[in-house]
Amino acid sequence: MTVTATTGSRTDRGVASAAPGPVPVLWLALLATPIAAGANAPVLILPDMARSLGVPAATAAWLLTAFGWAMAVGTPLIAAILRRRGLAAVLRLATALVLGGTVLVAVSPWLPLTLLGRCAQAAGGAGLVTAAMSLAGSARRMGVISAGFGMLGAAGPLLGRTLADAASWRVALAVQAVSLLAVPVVLRRAAGGVPAAAGRFDARGAALLTGLATALVLLPTQPLAALGAALAAAVLLALHVRRRPDGFVPVALLRRPVFVVSALLALALSASYFTLLFSVPRLLADRAGWDAGTAGAWQLVALLTGSALSWLLAAASARMGRAAVRTVLVTAGAAAALTGVLASSGALLVIATGVAVFTATGANGVLSTHAVSAAPDEAHRPGAIGLFTLCYQLGGAFGPAVATLLVLGS
Repeated sequence: MTVTATTGSRTDRGVASAAPGPVPVLWLALLATPIAAGANAPVLILPDMARSLGVPAATAAWLLTAFGWAMAVGTPLIAAILRRRGLAAVLRLATALVLGGTVLVAVSPWLPLTLLGRCAQAAGGAGLVTAAMSLAGSARRMGVISAGFGMLGAAGPLLGRTLADAASWRVALAVQAVSLLAVPVVLRRAAGGVPAAAGRFDARGAALLTGLATALVLLPTQPLAALGAALAAAVLLALHVRRRPDGFVPVALLRRPVFVVSALLALALSASYFTLLFSVPRLLADRAGWDAGTAGAWQLVALLTGSALSWLLAAASARMGRAAVRTVLVTAGAAAALTGVLASSGALLVIATGVAVFTATGANGVLSTHAVSAAPDEAHRPGAIGLFTLCYQLGGAFGPAVATLLVLGS
């Protein structure tokens, strides 16, 4: 699963001033990017995981949905902790979550305990990503981190298959722990960076937003109950935002059309990509007769190509303008989704995956810049990053759930 990274000259000044000196960018990439491989590692090994845990594949797919959910709600929560408690507190909390979650995944014989472990891994990974974003300091350095996300996310399915064949699917899901090698270096080099800020944490706003996100994630599988819960949470959150307009969900951001459109478009493109990512291996087997190894290899090629093309889009976005960028993303995203639904050719399904990652990663890099630029002042930019990331990662939670509903559960 890919994760978001925000770039843009307007954020560079604020981030650079927060840190006393730059941490070498390769250490930041090591801190942030392994979660992309860990998130996508289950794509080709879901049946192995289901057999080991003694559950149907459709039930085991909750491991995918739970990971996306925990990342989605964890990112804005940890961004708020970073703002109020500082960098060291976030890195220590994230380390504890990743370690604890990895241990649970390694030893748990039951699905519920494994779900808990995956959620802890995702929340901890969200903390490491947030820390790396806060220390990047320039668009060029953020570009290195973004490229790492794309490459490791692309390699995740085949890496997971290889590790599962060589050892166990549990080893494949532990690959994210490699990121912890960077924590001591980042703590030492960035001591005092991203200091804590004053202000009372909006716990009620955070709880209501978490409830809303959870209900939305459940919509594909429990539509009636989830819709009722989502409506109730949305009403309560709207009332809370009116009472506390500068809380966890700042009303100043919600009144900015650029922010709202960017976030919602990123959610849609992310959901489409992750649905295809988890559906296409099964579709390649059912429609084209491909085996898992062939599917994984060609998906890797498609994902790497799409990630590279998205970097070119990001580089050209300033010259193209916002409207042109959105047109490219929406057109390509719709074409990829329609191809995934209608195509029976293995080559077309692989191409659809590549186009989908191009649109999702392009939205990740370009629309995040638009979203942050919509923040009315410096104080609202961390909130813009966290809420945009929440929308993008919700797509990562929707995708596996939709894939299970339409393809994996059949």
